[in-house]
Amino acid sequence: MRKPYLFFFFLALVIFEGCSSILVEEKKEFIKVRGTHFELAGKPYYFVGANFWYGCYIGSPGKTGDRARLIRELNLLKEYGITNLRVLAASEKSYIKASIDPAIQPEPGVYDEELLEGLDFLLYEMKKRNMHAVIFLNNYWEWSGGFVVYNKWFGSGKEIDPHTTYTWPEFMNYSAEFYRNEEGNKHFREFIKKIITRRNKFTNQYYFEDPTIMAWQLANEPRPGWGEDALPYLEYFYKWIDETAAYIRSLDPNHLVTTGNEGLRGSLDLEEVYLKAHQSKNIDYITFHLWPKNWSWFDGKRIEETLPSTIQKAIDYINKHIVYARQLNKPITLEEFGLSRDNENCLAGTSTTARDKYYKIVFDLVYDSAAAGAPIAGTNFWSWGGTARGKNKDNIWRPGDPFVGDPPQEPQGFNSVFDTDLSTLSIIKEHSIKISSLRNRKLNTANRIEK
Repeated sequence: MRKPYLFFFFLALVIFEGCSSILVEEKKEFIKVRGTHFELAGKPYYFVGANFWYGCYIGSPGKTGDRARLIRELNLLKEYGITNLRVLAASEKSYIKASIDPAIQPEPGVYDEELLEGLDFLLYEMKKRNMHAVIFLNNYWEWSGGFVVYNKWFGSGKEIDPHTTYTWPEFMNYSAEFYRNEEGNKHFREFIKKIITRRNKFTNQYYFEDPTIMAWQLANEPRPGWGEDALPYLEYFYKWIDETAAYIRSLDPNHLVTTGNEGLRGSLDLEEVYLKAHQSKNIDYITFHLWPKNWSWFDGKRIEETLPSTIQKAIDYINKHIVYARQLNKPITLEEFGLSRDNENCLAGTSTTARDKYYKIVFDLVYDSAAAGAPIAGTNFWSWGGTARGKNKDNIWRPGDPFVGDPPQEPQGFNSVFDTDLSTLSIIKEHSIKISSLRNRKLNTANRIEK
């Protein structure tokens, strides 16, 4: 007589456990925006982060994979308080030699499942360590394929390569033609859907329901183009940002969406362009990048002459973008910044005195601003090289080489932070302790930090 009751008892237990798991699922904590700040689990969210774009490559079970290394790197990052990683989820087989190979999308609509599994594994391991990912879905630049490959596939078929007979302005304006490429964007949206609705093989979660992901990023450094030639096409740039972000939001209401833009330098040096590009209600927060070498501020071979002015220009650039964030009433992150090693050396173990000074000043300014209630929430330095080392004397990356953080077209190790850069890592660790302390403060109704 007891067996039926026993059956119903176990059935009820199974149902209860099933309901319990559903309740747990509903309590997932996603990073949200509250006014000009981020919030996680009812507290302000601040972070120290790194660019780790190649994470899916070393997480792959295929020829680029090294999961033992990935685990070592994530453990090191966590040890130094680095808990936010900006990573790549898209690469296209490029006609440009100085691009990553293999690609996630070797042909339109064809996907390298091993690299996508690598992204699964990366997010799975990040979840274990309470880390968060900002994931970019395309690239204005050539090193991962990006816009120009979509233009070749679905546009003019042109092959404009800035490393051969074409100039960088010609490349940049060709890349910006993507905003007007309807067929290219149709296929790009198919790729976006492929990623956002993917089920992680290790967590069994769809990406759109994984709180490890902080945000989707439209692209790496999308610019409207170059110079006056870009001005007639600005409306296409604004429209692309708004409509692409809206499409992402239609697939995924849980995660934040942002552009990946460099700030003023990525907006024709025009404030009105930067502000209008980020006014969209579908853009949750704004971004900016800081590149003294690329912008001809800093010369690693003339440190004494160029570092003081570089630091002042960097301070001004950061403060200016904090003002923009206030104007837009949105949070902002400095998601790329870097500096070469002394004398532009690429080898691990060489001096980083200029970089250390620069990092310290940037971090202190970000902390002081955040602590005072400014809308800046975090930084991602460029980039994490960790335990890897460049293989070649000419510092040029070749397929099969380890990834050290610098993209394929740049000298390997130039901006990388290696595991042996103990002075730099000490500065990062110190900053992580300070910035994480802001998590224990409260946001008042005016979105200011209270003690």
